Amino acid sequence: MTHFKLVLLCVSLYFVGVIQAAPTTITTTDDSSEALSFTTRTIWTIISSSVLTLFACIYSTIHPNIPSPKDSPLLILWRRLGIMLMALIAPELIVTWAMRQWFSARQVTRQFKKSGYPSVRPEPEESDHGSIEAPSERYAEVSTSKYEGTHTLTKPFRKLFEVYVSEQSEDYTWTQEHSFFALMGGFMLYVDGKPYHTLQPDDILKLIRAGCIDAPTLTVKQIHDKSKSNGISKGLTVLQVAWFVMQLITRAIYHFETTQLEVGTLAFAVLNFLTYAVWWNKPLNVQCPHPVYWKSTESRPEDHLDIPESNQVAGWGILFPVCHSIEELISSPGLIPTSRKLRVPTFDGSIELEASNLLVLLLAGFLMVTIFGGIHCMAWFFAFPTHEEQVLWRMSSAAITCTPWFGFLTLLLSGGFPVYAVLYTAGRVTLLVLMFTTLRNLPPDAYKAVSWTSLVPHL
Repeated sequence: MTHFKLVLLCVSLYFVGVIQAAPTTITTTDDSSEALSFTTRTIWTIISSSVLTLFACIYSTIHPNIPSPKDSPLLILWRRLGIMLMALIAPELIVTWAMRQWFSARQVTRQFKKSGYPSVRPEPEESDHGSIEAPSERYAEVSTSKYEGTHTLTKPFRKLFEVYVSEQSEDYTWTQEHSFFALMGGFMLYVDGKPYHTLQPDDILKLIRAGCIDAPTLTVKQIHDKSKSNGISKGLTVLQVAWFVMQLITRAIYHFETTQLEVGTLAFAVLNFLTYAVWWNKPLNVQCPHPVYWKSTESRPEDHLDIPESNQVAGWGILFPVCHSIEELISSPGLIPTSRKLRVPTFDGSIELEASNLLVLLLAGFLMVTIFGGIHCMAWFFAFPTHEEQVLWRMSSAAITCTPWFGFLTLLLSGGFPVYAVLYTAGRVTLLVLMFTTLRNLPPDAYKAVSWTSLVPHL
């Protein structure tokens, strides 16, 4: 029913856009075989299309971690607003955050598949002949022998029978969705019927091998059921961003002026595509973790879990999280507190990435910085209301493109880059302000548009 309402809303918005797209002024090209019609657009059309695309890029793309059971709705909202503020100031960090979780999810998935989850196997043991027995082969023998009567079947028929049995039962195979779910705090340890601690992937395997918990029985379908996202909502966001990019390409082809607001929105749209692709399998807006119950009577959780004494983040980390977020994304476990008791921090660095993945992450992060700043530099020779605003735009575009690289070099040499973070933040805020103030005096070509772009479905 919800999907039907979303489709109905999209169709309604499309027809409203078609009606409003009636050209107010039409001109045709005389020197072309096919007459192209042009229309005019208002300042409200420019603002609404850009703001809707910007909102879709920021709000819909962010996949926050699961909140603590003790968090109030106001605190959850405040934390999300803090992430959105950071996405406005440093959207490259959102992409880097998503890529770090993607690399972590890949490592965790390989780790769980190697363990034989959900029937977690112990470490490889030496056989009577002194050789290491492969756990996967031993596990396969147990799996095929549990079906009575199948030993009399020929090998092809026995394989078909096993496939049929597996299809009729729940599939608890660990997938990338499980890894994303665990990394966002999806598994909560309950002791005496009360939430005790979020379980990291390593904690789950450790406690299963120790016999303290049972393997969590959670299927991919159940994870999707907890997620508030679906193909339709993601498709609508991608459709809006694709339409916006297509519109700007069309304006460039016909040499129409593009506003600074649209250039800034384009920078968000480009990064949004990569973020959406990386987080495609990550659940969205899950509010309640999956319970895992403590069953051991011989030991306590603190005997097996590494629980930090204090891991509070300073209040400025929510309002101005750039420095703290970068440190969490590129640091190794143990340098900073990485796990709260009942909630995983937003920029969690508890999974130590492989050296090759960490290098790729760093290079990709700085590449995103260059792309984002470079797109703003496209407006270098645009028309501005005043010369001072043009200079401010150029200085700010150069600042957000170059200062992260200088900051990284300073970090390697001296271990800190707060001055560069201040310059970067100032440049981002300046560009955000100029994106709107420059709308007060636009050149005439900025109000022209190709009429057929209004017929493409969009919000």
